[in-house]
Amino acid sequence: MALVFILVSLGVFSAWFYQLATTPIKYPVSTIEFSIEPGSSLRNIARQLTEADILPDEWSFILLAHITGHNASLKAGDYQLSSDLSPLGLLEYLAQGKVRQYAITFLEGWTFSQLRNILNEHPALRHESGKLDDLELLRAIGAKESRAEGLFFPDTYFFTRNSSDLTILKRAYQAMQQHLETAWLARKDSLPLKNQYEGLILASIIEKETGANRERAQIAGVFINRLRLNMRLQTDPTVIYGMGNKFDGNLRKIDLQTDHEYNTYTRSGLPLTPIAMPGLASIQAAFNPATTDELYFVARGDGTSQFSSTLAEHNRAVLKYQKNRP
Repeated sequence: MALVFILVSLGVFSAWFYQLATTPIKYPVSTIEFSIEPGSSLRNIARQLTEADILPDEWSFILLAHITGHNASLKAGDYQLSSDLSPLGLLEYLAQGKVRQYAITFLEGWTFSQLRNILNEHPALRHESGKLDDLELLRAIGAKESRAEGLFFPDTYFFTRNSSDLTILKRAYQAMQQHLETAWLARKDSLPLKNQYEGLILASIIEKETGANRERAQIAGVFINRLRLNMRLQTDPTVIYGMGNKFDGNLRKIDLQTDHEYNTYTRSGLPLTPIAMPGLASIQAAFNPATTDELYFVARGDGTSQFSSTLAEHNRAVLKYQKNRP
């Protein structure tokens, strides 16, 4: 009789405990965020979750963890719950380490200085690059180049809290190398570009010259034609980049005449380095420019450009669209 009672009691308890473990818990808010610190014991985790109204009680969660074998496998990290979970579902969630993902976005057209500022300000990253100069940083991520400008692919990168900022930089660097390699292998024949890096420089200029995606290949075609003819590129963004903090938002005639290593009005060929981070569309345009006889373009003032094949046509376009330019 006693055995029957024990068996019945075990059955009733098992059914009740199963119901408890698998019934979704109604959270007090739609989204709950919490953190499990490294080294936290199962009891401390259960207490923390109970106090946050994520669990109904500590003991059932602890018992469930031992029954399922997850008592020593709960992962530390930041978590974000956006839907009701049962205690069993929550336990599996923590055992799988589905920690919250943070994001950082590098925008097309940014300089490396802008990238570093955003990186240094992100509160969820472990900042290991702050005391490194550009060259030391490049060596730390395995890059062979000596200048950092333009080497990092603009994109959104996801990571967990306390990830190293060097890890993010390495991922962005490797992404850029992969895109350049793909574009180089698919490039048009007979481009006046010696290597992928020169293509990157050209792509960065294209990125800064237009916001109209449909014009990127056409602008690339103009620059390629100029390089083939040994004409100076005469592109304002390189001059502005070379001026650095001296640029006040107004590009003057004297600025175009003042020689420096990024002044493509006074020097032939491509500048020494990229001037910004180009996006994929600009990279593809640099390696696959439009076939055109055009040698000039001028901004219309609406985000698009007027293209010309002769200097006379170009001068008329400048007069029409840029007559009020300082």
